[in-house]
Amino acid sequence: MPIYEYECQECRKVVEVWQNISEEPMTSCPECSGGMKKLISSSSFQLKGGGWFSDGYSCASANSGGTSSGDSAKSSGCPAAGGCGGC
Repeated sequence: MPIYEYECQECRKVVEVWQNISEEPMTSCPECSGGMKKLISSSSFQLKGGGWFSDGYSCASANSGGTSSGDSAKSSGCPAAGGCGGC
């Protein structure tokens, strides 16, 4: 079940709520009964270790343009083996 964040428009309190996707969004603050606004928060999804990113698949679209520069990619910290210039 996803966790959604809401901010009260009156008291500015931020609340995290476990809600099913089919549930209606929160409309009133549990503290002051003010209007709630759904926030967009960052995801906790992370890709770690070897795999698609370290194998260079993340840079396939950048390499197709033909403007890759291995030196600039290496200096910018691109993890792709030869650098892609687009990361």
